Amino acid sequence: MPARTGDEEPSPPPRTDGEEPGPPRTGGGKTGPPPRTDGEESDPSPAAHDTSSRMSRIGPRLRELRQAQGLTLTQVAGTARVTKGFLSLAERGKTSVSVPTLLRICDAVGTSIAALFDYPDQDVVRSGIGAPLEMGGIGIEEFLLTPAEEKHVQVMRTVLSPGGGSGGVYALEAETVFAYLVRGSLELTVDGTVRHLGAGDSTTFSARLEHGWINPGEREAEVLWSIAPALPRHVTKLRPRP
Repeated sequence: MPARTGDEEPSPPPRTDGEEPGPPRTGGGKTGPPPRTDGEESDPSPAAHDTSSRMSRIGPRLRELRQAQGLTLTQVAGTARVTKGFLSLAERGKTSVSVPTLLRICDAVGTSIAALFDYPDQDVVRSGIGAPLEMGGIGIEEFLLTPAEEKHVQVMRTVLSPGGGSGGVYALEAETVFAYLVRGSLELTVDGTVRHLGAGDSTTFSARLEHGWINPGEREAEVLWSIAPALPRHVTKLRPRP
């Protein structure tokens, strides 16, 4: 079993009522601006409580992986630079998580984000719906349009509410990102430089550069993202118990 950290006990088996031991924070005490864009995150702001962006699918999967490795909430939260209360909410699908924060949580439990995706299982993806996708972000709905066996490219469709976006900057384990704005407006920051996209505009950049995005308009926006090659679907082996 891993060493105890302070008064934290190793995570017990999941309770049948879905609750994590101890009362989690529900607001984190911060009621200020939306999540910071420097990649740091503590507890969610009220704006983060958007039902279209919560971790309802992959939150419980992250919790199962954490517990399978004998890692505590405190250990993972410390590595991911979030509070224990925030992590508990995320694992139970009770809050939104920015893209950079979700990537840090995945890294802390030893998985890639793509290993937690649902993938389309039909030959023809009708009307761009695809498989509901949770990759972090605030005020968005996302759908994965390419199947699991496709390794060369990964296509995602993102619908952003006004003010919705990634919640910060991040980089990906891929080579290239191509973005095509179907409708609305998009403010995309790549390596510190802002690119403004209108309907019909597109742009290409290195996936390894820090990038983030937001819908600055008053209407819904829709983006098609193509990532090449597809994000890797790796999960590290369970860490050996000392």
